[in-house]
Amino acid sequence: MSGPLPPSEPITTVKCVVWDLDNTLWKGTLLEGDDVVIDDHVYETVVGLDSRGILQAVASKNDHGPAWQRLEELGVAEYFVAARIGWGPKSASVREIADELKFAHGTIAFVDDQPAERAEVEFHLPQVRCYPAESATQLLTLPEFTPATVTVDSRRRRQMYQANVRRQAEQESFDGPSEEFLRSLDLVMEIGRATAGDLSRMEELTLRTSQMNATGVHYSDADLRALLDDARHEVLAVTMSDRFGSHGAVGVALVETGGAVWHLKLLATSCRVVSFGAGATVLNWLIGEAAAAGAHLVADFRPTARNRVMEVAYRFAGFTDEHCACLAELPLPEGGQTQRLHIIPEPRPAPGTLRLDAVRLATAR
Repeated sequence: MSGPLPPSEPITTVKCVVWDLDNTLWKGTLLEGDDVVIDDHVYETVVGLDSRGILQAVASKNDHGPAWQRLEELGVAEYFVAARIGWGPKSASVREIADELKFAHGTIAFVDDQPAERAEVEFHLPQVRCYPAESATQLLTLPEFTPATVTVDSRRRRQMYQANVRRQAEQESFDGPSEEFLRSLDLVMEIGRATAGDLSRMEELTLRTSQMNATGVHYSDADLRALLDDARHEVLAVTMSDRFGSHGAVGVALVETGGAVWHLKLLATSCRVVSFGAGATVLNWLIGEAAAAGAHLVADFRPTARNRVMEVAYRFAGFTDEHCACLAELPLPEGGQTQRLHIIPEPRPAPGTLRLDAVRLATAR
């Protein structure tokens, strides 16, 4: 097993476990004719990692067809989002899996019963953490396999990844305009008031989303929880799904409503759904809600090194930095970098490429 990190270094949570098969994931050697089986404790580890949102893959020196068939017969094939089963070096297989998943090598763990195989991976991929087969049943007890929080989306990360693979494959084979492809997905966006159970994912969005974050400000679980109980504020959770499955929670908005001016303090959407027009859909819906309430809408925007695309979304929606008397009703922004973008709302048409199911903000709770 690779050595532990020095105490001064933070623990990086593993995002993907890459399993060898023979005498590691299962007992026995497939090509030698063994009736290979999976130990109950190893199976529990596979299921436990999956429930924590840690993806899993296979890197095995075997014939692909019989090995994958055996995984299906054992009822575990569905847990693996990638497989490199062949006769090349294990390091090449692990590298290809990391590239496919777009994960840094430091977030990959490799489990194999052969010291020579682990050494080969460690030599070529020194950031990958390697573990002997006998430690497999202890993985769930180790801090690097224990995320700080497990959100609803974490628990279904594997299914979401697999759905996205099918979605991308269909997009690549689709012959027609991009808008027609989006319509073919049967996209549904839901915008609702966040619940206490949503907050860990909402916090994650404010922390991890950089390109589509209007301010770059991180709101903690405690911050958001306090705002849930504040009648002046709406904490809004945005989710999306289509015929391939759920995209999970893809956006969060924080709006102070009431009075003659509504204040959009935060809008962050996942980069995964930029191509679906998620940010524009949320903005147009919010503009329509403010129009129904007869209120002006003011949005905070703080430029960062990466969120230029969010400013473009605001401008395209009609926000400007022209002065309006309504700005006097809002407290001055903290710091000198936050801009106040303004729009006099008018009703907006329904989105053309998805169905929108949203709460009404312009009416009484």
